[in-house]
Amino acid sequence: MTPVSDRIRARLVAAGLKFRANDNIAACIEPGELDLLTAEVAQQVEALLHALVIDTKNDHNTQETARRVARMYVDEIFSGRYIASPDLTAFPNVTSYDELYVVGPITIRSTCAHHLQNIRGNCWVGIYPGKNVLGLSKFYRLAEWIASRPQIQEEMTIQIADLVESETKAEGLAVVVKAEHMCVTHRGVREHASDMTTSVLRGILRDNSDTRAEFFRLLQGMKGFSA
Repeated sequence: MTPVSDRIRARLVAAGLKFRANDNIAACIEPGELDLLTAEVAQQVEALLHALVIDTKNDHNTQETARRVARMYVDEIFSGRYIASPDLTAFPNVTSYDELYVVGPITIRSTCAHHLQNIRGNCWVGIYPGKNVLGLSKFYRLAEWIASRPQIQEEMTIQIADLVESETKAEGLAVVVKAEHMCVTHRGVREHASDMTTSVLRGILRDNSDTRAEFFRLLQGMKGFSA
């Protein structure tokens, strides 16, 4: 029987869709296939442990590791690849609010695509509203959906900005992500004081220096942010 991963991949190729590490492929996954995919991943993780010369049959600590890791990847830390977007329905800006507002900190839990190490940090979103607005909880849900994929921080910041912009049609948008990367702190140079800040500015928040300055002034006063 053809592995479920190959069946999903064939659908993606036939549809001309990308399936890079930070792409969402939910549209090509049929009901019940995530359970099959989890089982297949567990088999491959077991093979990895075998190649690392870990005795999973006699070591009580690792007897269920492959199954646990597979569920962790599919259901949790990479779930943003396999599940459809949360409901992000925007509603009209009926109050005609036309002042800048900032949301955050939004907790970011992601994974570095280079070494599959954790990325942990916070995100702040600045909006100069246009036609539509999002409820506050939507910002947290969309950020979690995008963050739950293997990727690099720069692309994650852009994806968050793209999704917010498409839903709100904001006249101005800013997204700032500040995060610690375990591929730096726990391997390689092992620099524990290091973090990374990325930002995307669009519309009036990019083009108007006064509005841009107002955003960064507000950001300085937000919980959890320090320059």
